[in-house]
Amino acid sequence: MRRRRPERRQILPDPLYSDLLVAKFINNLMNAGKKSTAEKIFYHALEIIKSKDKKSDSLEIFKKAIENVAPILEVKSKRIGGATYQVPTEVPDNRRMALAMRWLIKYAKSRRGSTMADRLAAEFMSAAKSEGGAVKKREDTHKMAEANKAFAHFR
Repeated sequence: MRRRRPERRQILPDPLYSDLLVAKFINNLMNAGKKSTAEKIFYHALEIIKSKDKKSDSLEIFKKAIENVAPILEVKSKRIGGATYQVPTEVPDNRRMALAMRWLIKYAKSRRGSTMADRLAAEFMSAAKSEGGAVKKREDTHKMAEANKAFAHFR
């Protein structure tokens, strides 16, 4: 017998911007429970963006980056009669945000740069302009879904 699903934890907005999305991103960035380090990295990345791009708000650039990276469609494997099909499905909102954050962090880590804050700032700025590794990942995901459109009726 299956146990009930655990209830979702309520996360509090971050102290500086009082924004839930920022708090979630910091939690994703956090490594080995070091939240203050993750906060320093994130806020420093926003400061770097502010110093490089004077005319626009760094928080807006962050939000635009998340928006540009979040996928709309993805493929899920479904087994039907001994064959496995890649069925394109729409991505739920909470998963869209989780994937976007995960991809931004992953591609920021793989970038060249001295500190994580520099790399994160660079990834945010390129993602806000619809370029960079995380946006490419989203495009690849969409291409996969487009290529497997024929199996959409298995949904």
